[in-house]
Amino acid sequence: MGWSERQVAMLAEMGIRVWSTPEAAAEAASPPPELRAAVVAASPQREAAGAAAPAALGARPLGIDTMGWPELREAVAGCTACKLCSGRTQTVFGVGNERAHWMIVGEAPGEQEDQQGEPFVGKSGQLLDNMLRALGLTRGDAPADQQVYIANTVKCRPPGNRNPEPAELAQCEPFLIRQIALLQPRIILAMGRFAVQSLLRSTEPIGRLRGRVHQYQGVPLVVTYHPAYLLRNPEDKSRAWDDLCLAREALQAHTTA
Repeated sequence: MGWSERQVAMLAEMGIRVWSTPEAAAEAASPPPELRAAVVAASPQREAAGAAAPAALGARPLGIDTMGWPELREAVAGCTACKLCSGRTQTVFGVGNERAHWMIVGEAPGEQEDQQGEPFVGKSGQLLDNMLRALGLTRGDAPADQQVYIANTVKCRPPGNRNPEPAELAQCEPFLIRQIALLQPRIILAMGRFAVQSLLRSTEPIGRLRGRVHQYQGVPLVVTYHPAYLLRNPEDKSRAWDDLCLAREALQAHTTA
């Protein structure tokens, strides 16, 4: 397949290199010596036992389905409806233009998101920003058709960055539903297993759900891999690029329909 200079540049933003010859591709497939020699030792930090008494759990705020943006943000910040409230530094509400055409839904905050109060930071956030830039999009200040709104299915960090539990997802779900209702996006990009489960009510693997346009209450929805997964499995970046292109096409079709 031939690529134009513009396409090559856009793919490069995502870290996808396009090789002009089979020999170059074969050479690139061999990891460089410094990577072959690198040994990464992952040792998750232990949670300090007994450092603080568990927060008393309360009821989920009432009237979520009628709240505006300020009320909803305040309700999330003060929510104590599940045990995740005990270990958070702060809630991670969401970020972006509240009239954005694009909405990205992720999974749960990690340690850096918990510290900064913003979804998708660190290396995952850098990769996401590169992916968005390849489409002419940004999470920074921009018109509504160029800026995205980003939110997670869960607003508090699970301890040790574990997967969110079903009860935790259920308690947070009304907040995400209201964010979508307020935003009224023209396209939703669901990144990762838990975002897909929350929005599509499906337990099918992402590999089976991606590559086609789904619907969420009349809004086109495209499934793709979470950036954290892509960092561990860079060979799937090209598939993620296909998903982004599919989302752009679905948005254009939805806008002109």
